[in-house]
Amino acid sequence: MQRHSTAQSHAAAMPSAFALAKRADAGIATSAAVLPSSTLETPIPRYLLTHYWWAYVHPRAVKLFERQWLVNLILWGNYNRLRDAALAEMAQASAGRSLQVACVYGDLTGRLSEHVAASGGQLDVVDVLPVQLRNLRGKLPKTAPVRLLTMNSTNMKLPDASYDQALVFFLLHEQPRRYRERTMSELFRVVKPGGKIVVVDYARPRWWHPLRYVWRPLLAQLEPFALDLWRDEIVKWLPPGEPICVRKQSFFGGLYQKVVITR
Repeated sequence: MQRHSTAQSHAAAMPSAFALAKRADAGIATSAAVLPSSTLETPIPRYLLTHYWWAYVHPRAVKLFERQWLVNLILWGNYNRLRDAALAEMAQASAGRSLQVACVYGDLTGRLSEHVAASGGQLDVVDVLPVQLRNLRGKLPKTAPVRLLTMNSTNMKLPDASYDQALVFFLLHEQPRRYRERTMSELFRVVKPGGKIVVVDYARPRWWHPLRYVWRPLLAQLEPFALDLWRDEIVKWLPPGEPICVRKQSFFGGLYQKVVITR
């Protein structure tokens, strides 16, 4: 794929489509599960338009990738295992207030909302793309205790220390370094002292893993920031000087990781 030049031409050609999508997505505020917000005040980051229009931004992309079998295939058959690892971690404090940063294809959020509902808790999901929030709304029951908020993860309009826990599922590898650092800083701001941040994402596979040599060039072409997580540990992008406890678990020969950061 001629990713860079093609993505730039699509990004330049699609403003009217985005405007139409925003007007259509304004309807998400009519649901009781959605907190009204102004999409006009939440510009879409340039890196999303340039590198990820084909995966998240274009409405046809959402229709294509919202297939659990396809997401599982992209993750080499590990979607269910990684989802369940995240859910097991989040279920421990699901009676409180939980935050999910960025929408996820598949049934992760639906399963998480079930845990939260059973425990009497509350779940907020933030995403900068209204089309993703609209897609998620269609997957959730109307009675789900979930608010969908149009926000940038690097500047969340949320109160300090207002969540017991937060989940970041395969987002950090998609962000340039400065966005990644600001996202983690925001998570430290909104999660209560003693609360935890659960990150599930790529990692550097073991030297013997065959996908280490096959997947690396593909990631470099399709997801240009992903290899940052091969080179460095997630703790590198945490706010300096914060007292934390970090616990890490590897999956599938080290290609994936779950990192639990307790403040």
